[in-house]
Amino acid sequence: MQTSNDFFAVWAPRAQALMRIVVAYVFMQHGTAKFFDIPSLGFQGIQLFSLMGLAGVLEIAGGLLMILGLFTRPVAFILSGFMAVAYFMAHAPKAFLSPLQNGGEPAVLYCFVFLFFAVAGAGAFSIDAARGKA
Repeated sequence: MQTSNDFFAVWAPRAQALMRIVVAYVFMQHGTAKFFDIPSLGFQGIQLFSLMGLAGVLEIAGGLLMILGLFTRPVAFILSGFMAVAYFMAHAPKAFLSPLQNGGEPAVLYCFVFLFFAVAGAGAFSIDAARGKA
């Protein structure tokens, strides 16, 4: 008979992988919107060598690496820092302690979700796991 601990031991890495893939897919769309206007958000003329261009590159490349589960820990650490910087540069000046008021909720959530992956790794269904680096 399977105990609840066995259930969680089997399903926790799979749930972690599902969260990694979904979060990375949504995150990557920020970059594709900036460079390719997919999905269309009205971004036009984003310069590659600008802060928005750097953000787009991190969102696309980091999102893709996270979806694949390749170099998950270092990529997630970089993306976590990127989101912390985004919060303090773009949102905190509007209302420092209120992400709900300053529009920084997504940045805070991404920051801590990526920090989780930097510590916990990719979970199942990843290239890192296949390489024995998860």
